[in-house]
Amino acid sequence: MSQQYRSRPLGSDVALSEAYDTALLDLDGVVYAGGHAIVHAVESLGSAREGGMHLAYVTNNALRTPDAVAEHLTELGVPADATDVITSAQAVARLMADQLPSGARVLVVGGEGLRVALRERGLVPVESADDDPVAVVQGFGGPDLPWGRFAEAAYAISRGAVWFASNTDLTIPGARGIAPGNGAAVEVVRIATGAEPQVAGKPLPPMHRETVLRTGAKRPLVVGDRLDTDIEGAFNGGVDSLLVLTGVTDAAQLIAAEPRYRPTYVDRDLRGLLTGQPEVSEDGDGFRCGGWTAGVRGEALVLDGEGDAIDGLRALCAAAWTHAGEGACGLDARKAVARLDL
Repeated sequence: MSQQYRSRPLGSDVALSEAYDTALLDLDGVVYAGGHAIVHAVESLGSAREGGMHLAYVTNNALRTPDAVAEHLTELGVPADATDVITSAQAVARLMADQLPSGARVLVVGGEGLRVALRERGLVPVESADDDPVAVVQGFGGPDLPWGRFAEAAYAISRGAVWFASNTDLTIPGARGIAPGNGAAVEVVRIATGAEPQVAGKPLPPMHRETVLRTGAKRPLVVGDRLDTDIEGAFNGGVDSLLVLTGVTDAAQLIAAEPRYRPTYVDRDLRGLLTGQPEVSEDGDGFRCGGWTAGVRGEALVLDGEGDAIDGLRALCAAAWTHAGEGACGLDARKAVARLDL
């Protein structure tokens, strides 16, 4: 960013699919939830691809292999190859291979995605702390991961194994709602051992490095639904981002965001890739976007006008972020957000 902190969402005179060469798309909460495509995702991605935008799928979910993810996307109507998919399993495997000798044994707490990624880097997955692993790697293992896997991790770490985690997302969106993610499982092992893992996934540099190496993007746009992984990862990597409201982040969380969590653009869903973005402009003591004007009155954010609710949210972000500066906005936004009915 050219400024010390972002004080408002930016506008764009051209469609984002034309302004950027590559979309680095999160999957859970952006393209699908619980295995089913999110509304407008399939047709929006198809149009962006037909217009020349390269689509890469960047996920912190280490459960499935890139081949499996690409097959699932293709079944949903979003044609993809395994080379289009970058996972936190790949990122953590590279991080481990940089530190461990070839052929090192690694205790795996997670799914097949981790095992495949480790083998690609010359590491040997094992299942028990009694197999003398030199490291432990932990990734999302799905809802049926046995509790005993956490015990195996704790035994190995207490014997000196180095601990790695693919990611630390506390939650993951699904068809029935928000469920515990790998970060919740990591906390179990942390409490049992007192140890701290090395983490590879978004928003940390190893994942950004893996993505750049595999996509070769020159003008990337990170597209995600999470402030603390997707948007912060873009911030850490110095690239622009689009937040879509189809996953875990709601309007109140976005308005309150501190600088590292503030996206470049905000839209309702992936249709935002296909359009320009409206400008948010100063309007007296407040900010205007579309038919809405937002400002600060006392200890609360206020919103006046009518029109597209997303424009109202953009205006509220500008008022809140400007007021908060380098911190998080603590103003009461409940009445203003309620007017938007998002």
